[in-house]
Amino acid sequence: MTRVEVAIVGAGFAGIGMASALRRAGREDFVVLERAASVGGTWRDNTYPGIACDVPSHLYGFAAHPNPSWSGTYARGDEIHAYLERVVDAEGLRDRLRLRTAMQRATWDAALGLWRLRTGRAGSPADEVIADVLVLACGRLTEPSIPRVPGLETFPGPLFHSARWDHSAPLAGARVAVVGTGASAIQIVPELARTAGHVTLFQRTPAWIVPRGGDAYSDADRARFGTTPQALEELRADLYAEGEERFASRSGDSEAAAEAEAVARAHLERQIADPALRAALTPDYAFGCKRVLLSDDFYPAVASDAVSLVRGALTAVEGSTLVASDGSRHHADALVLATGFASTRQPYADLVLGEGGTALAAHWSGGMTAFASTVVAGFPNLFVLNGPNASLGHSSSVLMIEEQAAYVTRVLYGRGGRVLRVDPEAERAYTDEIAKAAASTRWMTGGCRNWYVDDRSGRLTLLWPGTVDAFRARLARADGSEFLPEPAPASR
Repeated sequence: MTRVEVAIVGAGFAGIGMASALRRAGREDFVVLERAASVGGTWRDNTYPGIACDVPSHLYGFAAHPNPSWSGTYARGDEIHAYLERVVDAEGLRDRLRLRTAMQRATWDAALGLWRLRTGRAGSPADEVIADVLVLACGRLTEPSIPRVPGLETFPGPLFHSARWDHSAPLAGARVAVVGTGASAIQIVPELARTAGHVTLFQRTPAWIVPRGGDAYSDADRARFGTTPQALEELRADLYAEGEERFASRSGDSEAAAEAEAVARAHLERQIADPALRAALTPDYAFGCKRVLLSDDFYPAVASDAVSLVRGALTAVEGSTLVASDGSRHHADALVLATGFASTRQPYADLVLGEGGTALAAHWSGGMTAFASTVVAGFPNLFVLNGPNASLGHSSSVLMIEEQAAYVTRVLYGRGGRVLRVDPEAERAYTDEIAKAAASTRWMTGGCRNWYVDDRSGRLTLLWPGTVDAFRARLARADGSEFLPEPAPASR
C-alpha cells in the first residue's frame, strides 16, 4: 500500500505536465501510474511509418522545456517520445514513476475523504494506492476504435490498427488495404505506396487537406536555437500567434473559412489531375467540420498507380476478400485499420467510482462534462486533464494541458486539506456556456459527422470552442466558487 497526496494516472504529455507543475510548486507527495513500460502516451504507442506531429514542433512542447534540437518544422513521432523522456529526467520524475502499473479501479472513500486505487502489475498481486487527490491524465487517443465489420475475424493475413503497428508484418511487396482517410492514414499511405506491392484505400469520407510545408532545420538552425534562447522564444511566440489566428477558419468564420477552403481546393487541383479522382477526394461538408489535415504527399500517392481509392466503407470481410459499401470486392494480403479512437467515450471512466458509487461513465452517459474542463460534480478531489472540451482544432493541445495543470496546482494550493466538491450547478452552467459558444461553429453546423461531437447527446464534448487565450482567461476567472462549502460540523 502507498499513501500520497496526489495520484496521477497516465504518463503522456498530460501526466508529465501535471507532475512537473506539482514539483515546481513545491508539492513532492505524488506518484505517476503508467500502465505501459515507458512514458510517452500516444507518441509511445503510435509507431506507424511516417508518423509525425501536424503541429509545429516548437509549439508542441512544454514552455519550460524548449527543445532546440527538433529536426524540422514538424517533429517525428520518435523525436517527441524521446523529448518526453528527457523532460522526465530534467524534472527529476523518475522516482515518482510506476511503470507497468495499471489503474484497475479508483473508488472514493466518503468516510475518510480520499481515493482508493487498486493497481496491478503484470505477474504481481494487486496493490493499493491511497491518495487525497486523483488526477486522470489518461489521454483521449488511447483505445483504438475497431469497426464492427462482419467477417473481420476471418481475414487470414496480418490485421492491426494503426496505433498498434505490427512491424513484423511482411508488407513489402504485399497487397495492403488501409481503412480510413484521417490523420493517421494520410501519413501511412504515402509510406506504404513506396514499399507495398499495391495499396487499396477505403475512404468513407474525404478530408479537407491543406499543404503541410515546413522544412528540415539545419545544424546551424539548431545551434542558433541552442545558443540563443531568445530566438526560440520569438519563434514559439510567432507560432502561437499563427495558431490563434487559425481558430477563425477552423471554427467557421465565413471569410476566414472561405480563404482556407480555397487553399485546400487549390492544393487538391494542383496535385490531382484526374477530374473523377479529384471529385472523389472533395468533401461535401463545410471546411473545418472535421479535422483539417496537412499533407504534401498524400494526394500524389493516391494519384499514382501504387494506390487504388475505394469510394466506400469496408462493409464485409470474406477471408482475404474485402467488400466495400459500393459492392466492389478487393483482395488483400494485409489489412491496416486507420479508424481512429474511442475519443468521446473514455475507457477509464468505467473504472472511476465517485460519491454513492456512481461511475464516471454513468455521469458522462450523455457526453463528457466538467467545470473548467477539469473538475467533475460528484467526484470530489478529482481532476481530469485533456478530457471534456480541453482539446483544440487549431493549435497545440500541450498549451491546454499546461493551463489545466496550472489550474489544478492553484486549486490544491488553496485547498487547505478540505474536500473539494464541485457544485453541480457550476458544472451545468459551464456545459451550457460551452454549448452556446459551440452552437454556430462548423463542428456543429458543417454537415459532417466528426469525432468532436458525442453522438449520444449531439454536444461538442471534445473541443474547446475558443482560442487558447480564451481558455486561459476562463480558468483565471475560476475563483473557487465552483466548489461547494464544507458542511458545518454536526452539533452535539
